Amino acid sequence: MIFKCKNCGGNAVYEPGRKRMYCPHCESLDSEDIVPDSSITQCVNCGAPINIGEYTSASKCAHCGSYIVFNERVEGVYEPHLILPFKINKDAAVEALNTEFKKRTFTPSGFLSEKSLEGMQGIYVPFWMYDYQAQYDFEGTATRVRTWTSGNTEYTETSYYDVERHMKAGFDKVPVDASLAMEDGEMDLMEPYTYEELEGFNPKYMSGFFGEVYNQSAPELEGRAKEKVRDASDKLMSQSLSGYSSVTPKSKQLNLERDGINYTLLPVWMYLYQYRGKTYRFHVNGQTGKVIGKTPVSKAKVLAYGLSAFVYVSAIVSLAIEILEVL
Repeated sequence: MIFKCKNCGGNAVYEPGRKRMYCPHCESLDSEDIVPDSSITQCVNCGAPINIGEYTSASKCAHCGSYIVFNERVEGVYEPHLILPFKINKDAAVEALNTEFKKRTFTPSGFLSEKSLEGMQGIYVPFWMYDYQAQYDFEGTATRVRTWTSGNTEYTETSYYDVERHMKAGFDKVPVDASLAMEDGEMDLMEPYTYEELEGFNPKYMSGFFGEVYNQSAPELEGRAKEKVRDASDKLMSQSLSGYSSVTPKSKQLNLERDGINYTLLPVWMYLYQYRGKTYRFHVNGQTGKVIGKTPVSKAKVLAYGLSAFVYVSAIVSLAIEILEVL
């Protein structure tokens, strides 16, 4: 399907800055009409052949520039339950990148001026979101250590305790990306999103962007979700035991009961930069503007920083020696 402007026939897209559908040709708002597609190999607007990947659900026609959402890949088993619409547009994402680059101490001075943009895409990345009820039973031995001094003698007292905790907690919308093209660690670093802004799926939010269907099923990826819940549960349990000097577990039992699963699309800006013959990939959270990615490192800046730190330490040592000599 494509979203055509009923006023001029142009391609209406979702504009994050306005939070509305927008026609960039006549500047109309909310003037879209849906034109359904019957093929994933031919542009529904101009009829030109299109070549899309195995998991592509939304793309752009290279011939007429229309953004197409493929009906058969957003319906039936591929219909998302939830979508988080893009909140920041391309200009805001570029600004977030440039701000981040300037904060990185060892980025080469020429990176901002010499880098060339190889590609940029706003992508809806498929995620599975899992809901769990957790019960965590813990038994262990804890200590509290107290020290004090009387006269010239220092005393230490160690008290031992049997500790028992029974914790219940709910974990809603634990996200695991379902795209083979996206590196799992990078997608984990994109968190957190504000999930209160999730909406029921509407394909209009995909117009103007690229998208994928899930590449892996929910059962295949549930192990990663459970691992996240285990880590979060351990942190919560540790917080409840923070008043002790040490805690030695005797037994730990975490039981998880799954409440539900939601197939969800989350917004990510992806940028590819070329700099001195090498490609650098960056991801920007399409809701918060959080930037993930590695910039090149200037060896000269690292060396200069090391020398300046050495000079600073040397100056302190010299000053200390002079003070001792005066004394």
